[in-house]
Order: sequence, then C-alpha cells, then structure tokens
Amino acid sequence: MHFEAPILLYGAGREAVSTRSFLARQQPQLRVYVTADNGQADIADTHFIPPEDIDGAIAAQKFGHIVKSPGVSRYKPVFDVAERAGITVTSNLNLWGASFRQDRSVIAITGTKGKSTTATLVHLMLTESGIHAGLGGNVGVAPLDMADAYPVVVLELSSYQTADMNFLPDIAAITNLYPEHVDWHGSVGQYYKDKLHLINREGPIRIALGAAAQTNSLVLAALGGTDRLLPRLSDEQRRIVNDAIDSSRLKGGHNRDNAQLAAQIALGAGATIEGVVAGIEAFMPLPHRLEEHRISDLTFVNDSISTTPEATKAALAAYPNRKIALIAGGHEREQDYDELASLLDSRGVTVLVCLPVTGDRLAVATSNVGARVEIIRATDLEAAMQALADRDDFDTIILSPGAPSYNQFKNFEERGKRFIDLAHQLFDDRVKS
Repeated sequence: MHFEAPILLYGAGREAVSTRSFLARQQPQLRVYVTADNGQADIADTHFIPPEDIDGAIAAQKFGHIVKSPGVSRYKPVFDVAERAGITVTSNLNLWGASFRQDRSVIAITGTKGKSTTATLVHLMLTESGIHAGLGGNVGVAPLDMADAYPVVVLELSSYQTADMNFLPDIAAITNLYPEHVDWHGSVGQYYKDKLHLINREGPIRIALGAAAQTNSLVLAALGGTDRLLPRLSDEQRRIVNDAIDSSRLKGGHNRDNAQLAAQIALGAGATIEGVVAGIEAFMPLPHRLEEHRISDLTFVNDSISTTPEATKAALAAYPNRKIALIAGGHEREQDYDELASLLDSRGVTVLVCLPVTGDRLAVATSNVGARVEIIRATDLEAAMQALADRDDFDTIILSPGAPSYNQFKNFEERGKRFIDLAHQLFDDRVKS
C-alpha cells in the first residue's frame, strides 16, 4: 500500500516501533509524526506532536492517517474528530492485513483469558507438524514484523485489536468471555461487542470455541449457528491429547481446555495428531503465568499476567490441597470479585493480602461471605511480601492479582519480576520448618 499524506503514530510502544520500521521500508521519504498521552515518544525518524496539539494538527490536515497503538482507546474523542476531518484511523494489524493478508492462512485467537497459551500451543503444533507458521499479535511479534515471511500466521488478539479488525481470518477462536477492560471500551457491553467482532461478521470463517465459550449466550448469538464450527476432537484424538497433557508442563484444568482447543484449531489447519502431541510436549509455560519458584520451604507462584478474577480462580484451582497465601489487587477496571471471594475458602486460601485499589473490593467481598481467611491490606507489593515473611500458616504464595498493574507498575512483567526479587530477598534465609 502507498500513503500520499504524512502519518501520525498515536502511541509509542512496541507496535508503534514496528509500524515505523514498516513505513521506512515501504516509503523511506514518508514524513511520520508521533504522539503519546504519557510524555515524550522516542521513536527514530519521527516528529513529535504533543497530545494537546493534536486537535490543531487535525484541523490543519497535518497528516492523512493515524496508526493507533492497541493500548490507546479507540473511543477517545480525538479519533472521532479525526475521522470527521477525513483522516483514517487504522492499526498495525490492519496495515498487515492490507499488505500481507492475501494468499495466507490466518488463524486469529482471542478471549478474556487463555488466548496467549492457546495461540502458543497452536503455533507449536503447526510447526511440529512441518507447517511453516508465524506467531504474532500480543505474543510473538507485532504483525508487521512478520511481513510476508509465513504462509500460515497465528494471531493472538486482544479486544483492543479485534475492535476494529477489518479483515477476515480463515479460522477464528474464542477461548471464553468475561468482563474486562471497561476503562478502554467504556462499558462491559462494548467490550463484549468488540471482542466478538472477530466472529460476528459475514464470511467464510471457520470457528472454534473453548469450553467456557461453548455455553456463553453472547458467543453463541455472535456465532449465528453451528455450520461454521470446526469439527470437534474425536474420542481417540481427545484421548491422545489428554495423555499428552497429563505428562506435559501444562498445569490446571483451564490449561487442559486451552490445549484441547488448540488441538482442534491446529488439526483444522492441517496439523497431524503427532505434531499436536509434539507441540504439547514442547510447550513451556509463559513467563508470569503460573511460573513456579521453590525458595526455602515455600512454593512461590508468579501469576502476574493475571488481570481478571477468572484468571485468579484458575490459578487457585491449579494448586489443590495447598495452604495458600494469595496476593491480589491492582488497577481498577470495574470487575466483579464476589465469586472469587466466595471460592477462597474452598481453594485453600488461608491468608489474603490485598493491594490497592481493587484489593479493597476483594477484601470487602471476602468479609461479606464470611470466609475463614485472614485479610491483610498492604500499601504495595513490598509491604505485602513483608507481611508474609514471618508467618508459617501457608506453604504456597501466589501472586495472582486479578487486575492490571498500571496503578503501581509499568506492566505485569515488572510486577512479576519484583515479586520474585522480593521472594529471594525476604525468604532465601528462611529457616525450614
């Protein structure tokens, strides 16, 4: 594709850097601007426009297209202003679709949780079957960094990306659907609509649904009938897949669901059952997702990637028959913690350490259900770990916040790393009981 007018990159993260590299390869002389809501944007060969000057730049027609980063809400008023001025708002994903979608098989996977694991497994299953496949989106690389390198592409997509995705995949999958990202989408209903935009379109898409999605009325309404569904695993295929899961690094019932869904997708895309098994065997847990560390006499579980109460429930279910200290809470996204609170007793939680700000709501919900769980309110992660350092009423400490990290950390990776650093700092010399 060719751009006649300058481009504005709105956001300055990984995808913006990828988009700038793509534009430099395609049109070296193209003028590219960049803006970011949070300070200076340091991207080579761009011209910075402060966010407060964007309305003026739009009025002056300083650029003809805006390439929006996923983390920037599509519902910011500035994008309506831009489109009324005739300026197109697009994304790294849609630029990839316009430039490289043709003659490729595209598998797109979304869901509130489990999409990263499922997409990674599908990619492994395909490559172990001898299929040259790329992995992009929120895992792997930004879509435009893959360019035209792969005949088969697996895309792991957030609701930020599915909201305005303007091309059709060959295979689309929904793992599950729970409330999340209300701050970005404006409402739970809009979040659901944007998530389901992946499948709620006319066209020859084959669709696979995770176990939780199969009984979700909103998903089924978007599906519009069963004629587009991929074939389910046969009894023999399910037995083979389950045997492979049992001897793999996949932990918990939610990951069994993810692996079964991945097998269904991969087989539908041409993988062999042998490749599916090899992919499961090759799977390594994603960083910050049920990442185990044995320190002194305790098990520490870094599940910092958990940003929903459903993810926290899955983390607790993965550690049955344990005495658990759970650290939870983070950035507010108006999620419901009542069900999680009601499960803490039965999932072996003896101590609940609550972090700002959603931890306050979880603490109240836990008290309201009369759970036999000691509740500790901590100002930050260091205070939370310090509060646990001299106790012995648990054998496992799980950081599974059930909320994003942005109120106290740059991202979930920084939060998870800090958790493990504090674990070593405070517990390395613990006297074993």
